Amino acid sequence: MVLETKRLILRGWRDEDAPSLFNYAKDDRVGPVAGWLPHKDEAYSRAVIRTILSGDETYAICLKERNNEPIGSIGLTLEGSPERPLEEGAAELGYWVGVPFWGMGIAPEAAEILIKRGFADLGLDRIYAGYFIGNNRSKRVQEKCGFIYHHTNAKSRVIMLGETRVECINCLTRDSWESGYKSQKKHN
Repeated sequence: MVLETKRLILRGWRDEDAPSLFNYAKDDRVGPVAGWLPHKDEAYSRAVIRTILSGDETYAICLKERNNEPIGSIGLTLEGSPERPLEEGAAELGYWVGVPFWGMGIAPEAAEILIKRGFADLGLDRIYAGYFIGNNRSKRVQEKCGFIYHHTNAKSRVIMLGETRVECINCLTRDSWESGYKSQKKHN
């Protein structure tokens, strides 16, 4: 599956994307705030592509103007886990963008097209998104996309970092999205 916006292509990750992934995921301003370790080398990035980034609804965020080079990642987790259960018809949105592209509206643009896919194509009823306290960039992306506060996990385990953090969970329902989407279409 390939998704497209005015500036972006969202597509599956490939082994040959490892150098680009490493280039942006090695920056310690990216992973730790989201709960994962900075990448140490291209081999590690390739292993992440083959495992963590290989999910059906996980996409490389590529800028058209940069020859479709991946500059971040976005995905919908459709199945929960014992640590993070999801009810039927729900998914969790996760994303990150490389530091050189912060503040350009790329994450909200990518999120909006994936949210549309989740509701319009996958038939989801609700999409959750979380951020750890202090990750104001992620919080702002969720606000721009219409997510509203749902609950706080006061002791969210960050397994990769061996920490416990406070995490805010926001939610966007299909009804809320449809209302906002239809209203937005009338004004465009």
